[in-house]
This record gives sequence, C-alpha cells and structure tokens, in this order.
Amino acid sequence: MIEKIEIDTTFNVYTDAKGGDPDSTSPTLRKYHKILWSKSLPNGKIFELFDNKTGIYLFHKSELGEFYLGSDAITHSYKNHKRKKWLTEQIQNDVNELFDTGSTIGAYILFPNNRIDGEHTINQARGVNSLIDDRFDLTLECIQRFYIGKESPLYNTLLRYKNFFDLFGSFAEYIKFFLLDDLVDENLKIKFYLPFDNFKTKPTFADINEYLVYKNGVINFIKSRNQRIEEFVNNLITNK
Repeated sequence: MIEKIEIDTTFNVYTDAKGGDPDSTSPTLRKYHKILWSKSLPNGKIFELFDNKTGIYLFHKSELGEFYLGSDAITHSYKNHKRKKWLTEQIQNDVNELFDTGSTIGAYILFPNNRIDGEHTINQARGVNSLIDDRFDLTLECIQRFYIGKESPLYNTLLRYKNFFDLFGSFAEYIKFFLLDDLVDENLKIKFYLPFDNFKTKPTFADINEYLVYKNGVINFIKSRNQRIEEFVNNLITNK
C-alpha cells in the first residue's frame, strides 16, 4: 500500500506549490496526505487513498463507498485577510512566524471536497461562515456536536457528508484517526484557542494580545501534531 514512507514535518509546503495554494498545487503535501491517511479505520477496513484519477486530489472507492477528498489548511495566521490588516500589520513578525509554522503537514487535514447540490463544501463553509472564520478549534466543536446530533453553525454542511464521518464511528475515533489529540482534553472537550461563547458572537481579535494568545495556541498545536505524525510514521516504518 505504501511504497516509501518518508515525511518531513519541517517541510514548507509552499516551497513546491509553484506560487499557488499548497492545498491544490503542492505535490509533497498530497503525497504526505496519501501516506498518513491510507490506513485502517476503526472497523478494521483499510481506507486506501489513490491519486491517479485526473482532476481528483485523492479518492477512495470500496464497499465503504466512494469518497473524493481535498486538502484543507486547519490553522491560519490571517496574514492575507484584508479585514484584519489593522491588526496583522502591527505584528508582522508574529504573523509570519505563525504562517510559516502553519505551512507544515501538521497544519493540514483532508475533508470531502465534492460539492453536493451546489452547496458549500466543508472547506468552503468554514471560510465563509462568520461564526467559524476558518478557525479549526471552532470547526472541531461543530464536528463533535455533529456526532451527537447537536446543532452548530456547520451542522447542515457536515450532514451532507455524513457518510464520511460515519467511517470513524465516533468523535473519539475521528480525533484518533487524524491525530488531532492535542486539540482536545482527556474528556474530549475542545481546547479553544480563545474563550468560547457557544457561537453567540463572531470570533474576532479585540487587540494584539488576543492575537498573540491565539498564535501561541495554534503553534503549540501544530508542533504537537507534527510530533504525533513523526511517531505515527516511525511506527509504520518499524512495523513494515
């Protein structure tokens, strides 16, 4: 299934993206996704991913179903968000540090990327929903609620891809599969980057200090997840 296991968690996926979005143009990022997530599901069946279908990022087809998947950056510096320029231009070094750390494999995940009934994909919905604003801690809260049938700003979007989330059986197994353990506590409660108000207000940065708190939380998560990825790959090599 895996011809060569080699993942560099320090590799900046922008370096081979040819000036484009690494989610779609970095061959290394796609290779890393294929290696990492082609593995056993909780039911014991292999979720093998293929990259040989023209125009498709990664896909899986078996008795489990047919899944078309795309890469999504799950951490953001907001470096290029126009509405946040008033803030990010004051602390460019911090923003760039977060951007660079977020350009490694630990800052990326796969989501289904086939559009259903012309509606937003998960990736798109995370970006345009003002109660999420591309925050992955808030996205993960929505996913957790989805598994228990509880409403959230992304509930209807996630529902369109129920067959994908059913692959993992539970939120705990979804976390385990995608090595997201460092963004939840021992009770599977989300470790929010900033205080959470139950989606009552739009997430914003009131000042520089809030951004720096956010930045430190995100960087710690990426570094911890990269370490988990290294451990996972080392186990693959050992058991190959």
